[in-house]
Amino acid sequence: MRRSYLAIIILLLISPLFGVIGANIVGYKEPLDVAAELVGIEESEPIWSGIFPDYTITGLPDEIAYIIAGFVGVGVLLLPSLIKRDGA
Repeated sequence: MRRSYLAIIILLLISPLFGVIGANIVGYKEPLDVAAELVGIEESEPIWSGIFPDYTITGLPDEIAYIIAGFVGVGVLLLPSLIKRDGA
């Protein structure tokens, strides 16, 4: 299990290379945003923007916020298995 956790941590730490830096280099846009532009739909104010809107945290660089959002997401997914394993 230790190797799996190490692999997850490494992947989370390098994820901004693809999700932030690489996306900016190639000019990536979310497919739904592109489709909305094509049909002329403008973005409205969301009812709830979520905990990490667009994987950002106000006041932090996008790359750091992306990593933190990744750790939170992985934690949410791993938490039930860790509770089950420790409680068994």
